[in-house]
Amino acid sequence: MTARFSFDIHATDGRARTGTITMKRGEIRTPAFMPVGTAATVKAMKPGDVRASGADIILGNTYHLMLRPGAERVNRLGGLHGFMGWDRPILTDSGGYQVMSLAELTKRSEDGVAFKSHLDGTRHLLSPERSIEIQRLLGSNIVMAFDELVPTTSTREVQASAMERSMRWAKRSRDAFDAGGQHAEDNAIFGIQQGALDEGFRKSSADALIDIGFDGYAIGGLAVGEGQEAMFGCLDFAPGQLPVEKPRYLMGVGKPTDIVGAVERGVDMFDCVLPTRSGRTGQAFTRQGPINIRNARFAEDQGPLDPACGCPVCTTWSRAYLHHLVRAGEILGAMLMTEHNIWFYQQMMADLRAAIAEGRLTAFADDFRARYAAGQ
Repeated sequence: MTARFSFDIHATDGRARTGTITMKRGEIRTPAFMPVGTAATVKAMKPGDVRASGADIILGNTYHLMLRPGAERVNRLGGLHGFMGWDRPILTDSGGYQVMSLAELTKRSEDGVAFKSHLDGTRHLLSPERSIEIQRLLGSNIVMAFDELVPTTSTREVQASAMERSMRWAKRSRDAFDAGGQHAEDNAIFGIQQGALDEGFRKSSADALIDIGFDGYAIGGLAVGEGQEAMFGCLDFAPGQLPVEKPRYLMGVGKPTDIVGAVERGVDMFDCVLPTRSGRTGQAFTRQGPINIRNARFAEDQGPLDPACGCPVCTTWSRAYLHHLVRAGEILGAMLMTEHNIWFYQQMMADLRAAIAEGRLTAFADDFRARYAAGQ
């Protein structure tokens, strides 16, 4: 019988690890990139095509799905898996990010976050208990604890207060998860480390989370405008404060070079809207750096988006055709550009896993960065 949740590390190279998370709905190869399906869809992609790219798991969003179509409705319609036609693991964000990104619509207290819907102005309270309940109704396989995220530019007092409240909410989230029977349903729950860029705050957060006990641990509060250098400075210590035997998830990251650098620092899981959002706006990621397919120089370019890519887009259509589709505003343009980007990210993760397993991560990462920068 498949274990409820397990994480096996197969090989290490420096601080980097490659392994497998095993759950009832399938295995997740790490390091892993999770395409973002905020509203029960990876935008411009069919679930089968997302899986064909190599994705083992996708992400859904508690805040957006609770507002539309509603968690209770999704539950009645078979949960996220049945509703959207994805039968593998799903991780759901707790809604904590929206506490910061929609701050002008929210009011925070120890109970939770009261807010007005950005859709219709209706009032809601998102608490740790309600966040966990929503994730249960959605049928999430990896549930995230509810947290309070503040910008890294906040004062130390604000950062400390938010971190400490997040740890109290983490305990309430864990209690609600256990009380709701999700543990018995072969699901898992991750805690979220906070503390901005401060090593002491991060250590206090990690210690509190470990004391509560979680199946995995996320590193939250980064990739919110602090820049890559500052983020890497934090990642030089933050992953090491978390249990070595548990998966580490860097939330909301990121650009290809962000991911490579974070893997070198011991991170196992990632998510970001960048490959899908960029695809819809005409940007493609390639091994020679990103390109804007709208540029006139591609109007008669008969080569593929990325000569080194074996995705269905690069093996079938030319840059010229994609240029035409995107400039003409054709829906197929957004679909094909997004599909290529998702494949690019999944191939990058496969290459990272192979490099770690073969003990050549440093050489791979240096070569990746050099080629990626050369084309920018």
